[in-house]
Amino acid sequence: MSYLLHLKCRDCGRTYPAEPLAACEECWAPLEPVYDYARIWSDVPRRDLESRAPNMWRYRELLPLAGEPCVGHHTGFTPLVRAPRLARALGAREVYLKNDAVNHPTLSFKDRVVAVALSKAREFGFDTVGCSSTGNLANSVAAQAAAGGFQTFIFVPADLEPEKIVATQVYGARLVKVSGNYDQVNRLCSEIAQKYSWGIVNVNLRSYYAEGSKTLAYEVAEQLGWRLPQNIVVPMAGGALINKVRKAFDELQKLGWVEPAPVKFFGAQATGCSPITSAAKRGTTEIEPQKPNTIARSLAIGNPADGFYAVQLMLSSGGAGEDVSDEEIIEGIQLLAETEGIFTETAGGVTVSVARKLIRQGKLNPEESIVLAITGNGLKTVGAVNGQFEDSAAIRPRLADFEEQFLDLAASQA
Repeated sequence: MSYLLHLKCRDCGRTYPAEPLAACEECWAPLEPVYDYARIWSDVPRRDLESRAPNMWRYRELLPLAGEPCVGHHTGFTPLVRAPRLARALGAREVYLKNDAVNHPTLSFKDRVVAVALSKAREFGFDTVGCSSTGNLANSVAAQAAAGGFQTFIFVPADLEPEKIVATQVYGARLVKVSGNYDQVNRLCSEIAQKYSWGIVNVNLRSYYAEGSKTLAYEVAEQLGWRLPQNIVVPMAGGALINKVRKAFDELQKLGWVEPAPVKFFGAQATGCSPITSAAKRGTTEIEPQKPNTIARSLAIGNPADGFYAVQLMLSSGGAGEDVSDEEIIEGIQLLAETEGIFTETAGGVTVSVARKLIRQGKLNPEESIVLAITGNGLKTVGAVNGQFEDSAAIRPRLADFEEQFLDLAASQA
């Protein structure tokens, strides 16, 4: 049973049927799925969810499908990890990591959004799907399209990390490298979606695709014992994720599944591509597009579609936006790995270092609960930390050589 009513313009409020539409014809603002919350409230008690399979579809009534999903049956319900050693390093009391670095099948939170988009593509009758991507989305669309039996075209900037290109091609997708940045790639995909009857997940399927992000927030609340965190730090590229986290928290309160509580939202970007956080720090919702120049390529969107709404959310919630340099990104990756044994990609390094910076600035209260969204696996961006570690010489297979080189070193550091 579907509880989806229609699509609604986020700005002017005009409604549209639930079709492959992404923007309002009147004001070009994004379209948002609207659900029959009264029926969900009466039909679905919270206790029913707890007996369901541990995947993203346990919240299916709050997702925009009319029938059963065709992919994503093992996606979601990733660990919410208590991080005491990282908390001590940050000077905070209670830190949790929502670890989508181990999401199925391609080790990033994009597996959530793609599962929704491709299931909706099947409902709409599309046999060919595609996306524009800075890497993680490309991997996920290629993998889940293979599992769903779709033909696939993946459009990426030509300078994408080799690891992410290989992790797209291995699934048999047709990879199209474009000489340009993400915004130029996305414009090309928009033209393709207008001409061909294809489901481009972040173009004509975007209204549905972004809804998959909500499942990350539902899980956080459930894993905290059906309560909301006081603070959450979210990496931002286009700005959709942080907005969908807020929507999910609002829905949980509307349905009475959690107690009403304020949440402060903090957005994290790389300084080399920080149009959203730059606006937030100026105290304005006016986004000035930037040309990306950062190792955090999964966040490198210079003209973010949801940037206005992300700034509005951060400032109205009592949160803030902040960005960090490439050097700080690497420090964040290493800090997370050395304290909690979690290897994150560059976006996770952004999140960790931004949290540290916000705490030092006094903008993020270290005495309150803090959730950090870790959205991708470090195996995707190994090149970012290449050359950061000392390469020791090989020893002979003798105990004396080991003791001379390593035990003396250990003693000197004691």
